[in-house]
Amino acid sequence: MSTSGKVAVAGVVAAIVLFWSVGFWAGLLVLIGVPAAAYLLLDSSQRRRLRGVSRKRIGR
Repeated sequence: MSTSGKVAVAGVVAAIVLFWSVGFWAGLLVLIGVPAAAYLLLDSSQRRRLRGVSRKRIGR
């Protein structure tokens, strides 16, 4: 299994556990809020590099 596949499976498992333990809305807030906050903490050059990787511009 690829690395992205493992991350996706881990995310689904974490979401199920989180929804079950704290409730749907609190779990949804955590699942959306944590990655959004992490993205906002990056500086502009890191965001640009992250967008480039997601668009498969590695090596340019």
